[in-house]
Amino acid sequence: MPPKTNYLKISPKALAITLGILTAIGTFILGIMPIVFNGWGKTMILEISSVYIGYRPGFLGAIIGAIWGFIDGWVGGYL
Repeated sequence: MPPKTNYLKISPKALAITLGILTAIGTFILGIMPIVFNGWGKTMILEISSVYIGYRPGFLGAIIGAIWGFIDGWVGGYL
């Protein structure tokens, strides 16, 4: 008789939330980098802002980018 194996399945909801949170954190940190490091990453933020509307260097732009990043990471993780 073959041994019973219990394979753990990845929950799509858990993966979606995890990737959403990680993407939001990364996007937020990138958004505040120009403040902390005198302009570092500004060009990358301007490129990403062509997809994430309202994302720009600075604290408010970083929050907007984190919201977009969470949505983007959530959808990608769920799919």
